[in-house]
This record gives sequence, structure tokens and C-alpha cells, in this order.
Amino acid sequence: MNNARVTVPTARNEPILGYLPGSPEKATLKTQLAAFANESAEIPLIIGGRDVTTGDLGNCILPHDHRKQLATYHRGNADTVNQAIAAADAARADWSAMPWESRAAIFLKAADLLAGRYRQVLNAATMLNQSKTVFQAEIDAACELIDFWRFNASYLPEIYEQQPQSAPGMWNFVEYRALEGFIFAVTPFNFTSIAGNLPTSPALMGNTVVWKPASTSVFSAYWLMKLFEEAGLPPGVINLVPGRGAEIGNPAMAHPDLGGVHFTGSTEVFQGMWRTVGANIAGYKSYPRIVGETGGKDFVFAHVSAAPEELAAALIRGAFEYQGQKCSAASRAYVPESLWSGIRDRLVSVVEAIPYGDVADFTNFMGAVIDKATFDKLQGYIDRAKSDSTADVICGGVCDDSTGYFISPTIIQAHDPHYATMETELFGPILTIHVYKDSEYEQTLELCDRTSPYALTGAIFGRDRAAINQAADTLRHAAGNFYINDKPTGAVVGQQPFGGSRASGTNDKAGSSLNLLRWVSTRTTKETFAPVRDYRYPHMRER
Repeated sequence: MNNARVTVPTARNEPILGYLPGSPEKATLKTQLAAFANESAEIPLIIGGRDVTTGDLGNCILPHDHRKQLATYHRGNADTVNQAIAAADAARADWSAMPWESRAAIFLKAADLLAGRYRQVLNAATMLNQSKTVFQAEIDAACELIDFWRFNASYLPEIYEQQPQSAPGMWNFVEYRALEGFIFAVTPFNFTSIAGNLPTSPALMGNTVVWKPASTSVFSAYWLMKLFEEAGLPPGVINLVPGRGAEIGNPAMAHPDLGGVHFTGSTEVFQGMWRTVGANIAGYKSYPRIVGETGGKDFVFAHVSAAPEELAAALIRGAFEYQGQKCSAASRAYVPESLWSGIRDRLVSVVEAIPYGDVADFTNFMGAVIDKATFDKLQGYIDRAKSDSTADVICGGVCDDSTGYFISPTIIQAHDPHYATMETELFGPILTIHVYKDSEYEQTLELCDRTSPYALTGAIFGRDRAAINQAADTLRHAAGNFYINDKPTGAVVGQQPFGGSRASGTNDKAGSSLNLLRWVSTRTTKETFAPVRDYRYPHMRER
């Protein structure tokens, strides 16, 4: 293809399937759910295209029924991390030299495989391993990941086409080189799409990757690796190394060939990784690129002109979809007194009726939180609020881990705007609301901006345009993704590039060319067609 100017197929967002009664997708998904539930696989590490076992086993369980085990998986260690780095290094030269069209084709094929027969495999794996409902799995494991791969492929030639000007007699151009060294991708449990995007976006740009998935989502990560293999990804380009955080992270972060870190997870862990890079900086061959999306304490702010029904629906969906286990989930809200008096009881009655339980029961709106540690943390905050005079649990607050790690959708009214659950990221189905005086709109906007160290997502509800504009200005740095009359979740690839700043990350906008640019190092070349033959300049002549 060196004599063709290739264009990538136009990227379009993958349609969301409905899973209506009698639909083929519903039947296929239920069959796959049953198949996974009746099997117990043993998941190896995958290094250089080979299955690697260590004998140190962890369990993949169902959070909504922790008695059931989907699979066991082998945990990595320092030795296997170094094997993965060596495999990545061995694959790097050929992979980075591969024509970009061929790299793009692999991930475009992966997208089509996921849109087809892998769709219900990944959906079922995500539902069972991460306790997502069918809709939450569909928009995540299927649609968003398909979108990542198709849109990233479309951004690739756009990046390469960004070239400098050339004066007469010369030709200037820029190469977009893969980084020297491996990329360490560390992915979270809550989004299979993020788990798929963090290793593949650097790989698309010619890099090779050591991938550590969250221990609570190894099952879906394994099926992603199987999809990559079928799509034609060469061995060693992405190497799967699950395991305990320190046992994988420490040797990877200390290695002199570390080229970059692509991370989604907690702010504390990311800050620790940043400190490690700083401490090791003299030992690296190059300065590692550090890209991270971390925590959030995302807000919904209501003006007195907001429509009550719209506000209530946004609060419920924003706070309680996927048990609030989204870094973009609505976690705190500011509601004026005049609105609160009209929607409080209605909001409580709706939330109390939200069905939750086994995600294989498609009538449920919520599943379970991810593990015992999360359950215990959230129960602690709820118990504290029940006994605290500065807060009231106005609905929910039921915690039951007898079968699964279930916490009912919970609303806390915080009389103190600095109450713990207004400031601390909880990552669960808990929404804290502070009611403010109608006359204190401006002051409360400023309070919202100051309250949290995070700046990931936020929303303003209102019909008064001047009030909306004021909120957008005051909260300019409080959210990397800002929503007007919509919930602060559900960013769509190609429409709302996602990321935040402050303690929420480096704001490198997954789902855009901005993120891909972080995984290349440019080289500028100038070719002169008619070089000078005399070192002297004209000004040196006297006559």
C-alpha cells in the first residue's frame, strides 16, 4: 500500500441493542450466561502469545452471588513481569515498523468481531464477573469498546497528516514514532471498555504493552485477549499479567525500559506511581509518559429554574446505574430549598422501589458492588450517617452481604456541605444532597468548586440561561466533562472525549486524538534539495 493514500472507514457509534423479549440478542446472551455459569475456567498469564502459569491462584467470583466461582486465574510475579517486558521488547521493532494501515486493520477487525459473535461473550463475562446489568454491559463491553477501536483508527491518519510547512528548496516533515520502551497499562474493574482501550490505544500507535487488569475483572480481560488473538494481533504486542498490585507494579515501574503508564484507578495509587517515576527518573532510558484518569466526586447542581422531573431522573440514573461504580457517577448534589420541598418525597419513593439483585434477572436495575472490601467501606459510611446529627439517611441504607455484596440505593441529606460523603469519593450507590437557600446560588456554586479536590464530571440543571452561564464560568475548572441538563455520566466516544483534571487525572481525553498523541514521540526531518556551496552570507560583502 506504499503507493496508495488509504482512507479509514468512517467511524460511527455502534447502535445499542434493546434485548427486548423474544429478541435474538437476548436469547443468545442468556445462553452465554448459562454457559459461563456452568463452567470454571483456569486463566493463565499470556506472555508473548504463550500461556504461562505460576500456580499462585486467585478466584473470579460473581459479586452478586459470591458463593459461585467463574474461574481461577494465575497471578503474576516479578519474574513473569520481566518475561512480559522482554516479550514486549522483542515484538516492538516489527510492530512499530508495521504499516499503520495494518495496525489499524487489526483493531478494526477486533471491533467487528466484538460487534458480532464476541458481543455476548464479553457482555456475559462483564455481567457475571463485574455484576453489570444487561444494559450497562451492552453500552460498556460492546458499544463503547467498539467505538474506541473504530474512532481511534480514524484518528490515526488525521494525526499523521499534521505536517509542518516547507519553504522553497526544502521539504519538512514529522514522523510520529512509537515510544522507546514498553507501556504499562493498568486497568480498572468497572469498565471492560476502559480495560480494552488502555492497552490498545498505545498499541495502535506502534507501542508494545504489559497489561495488568484489575484482579476483580480478570475473566473479561482474558476474553479480550482471546479476541485480540483472533483479530490477528501479533504475539508480544499486548501481554496479560494479572496479579497483586505491588507484585506487578513494582518491577514494571522500576524497569529502565518503562516508556509510559496508561492508568485508570484510584487517585492514591496513581499518585504513588507518579512518585515512583520521579524517584526512578535517573534510571529510565527516557522520560516516561504518564497518563491517568483517577477519582471523582462528581456533582449535579440545580438552579431554581430546573425542571423537577428532569432533575430527579438525572439524579437517579447518574447516581445508581451500575451501583454508582463509575468514576463519573453523580455522588453529590446541590438542590435549592424551593425545589427540594417539591421533589424530596417523590425522589425517595422512586429510589426505594428500585429493583436490584442478580444481574441475570433482566428486571433488575442494579447488581452488587464489586467485593467485600468495597461493601464494608460503604456500609461504614452509611452507618456513620445514620448516627450523625449533621446528616440524615432519607432512603435506602440497607446492606446485606449474605449472598452477594448488595447495598440498596441510598440518599443522604447532608446539613453540613462539608460532610464526609459530600467530599470523599465512595464509589458506590450513595448520593449525598445538600439543600441550599435559593438566594445563595452564587455562593453555593463557589462552594461546589472548592469542596472537592477532584475535577472529573459535573452537571448543571436549569432553564435560566444566565444562571447556566454563571455556573459554567464558576465551575470552569471543576469538571473536565460538563453537562447542561443531563446526568454527568455516559460520555460517548467521538462525542464527549472523556477525562478530568485536578486530582481526577491528566485530562488526556480518552476517545480522542489527544490521548493517542501521548503515545508517540515526534521526529522532525528537514531535507534540503539545493544545499549551499559557500559558507559566506551576503551581508559579509562590502561591495
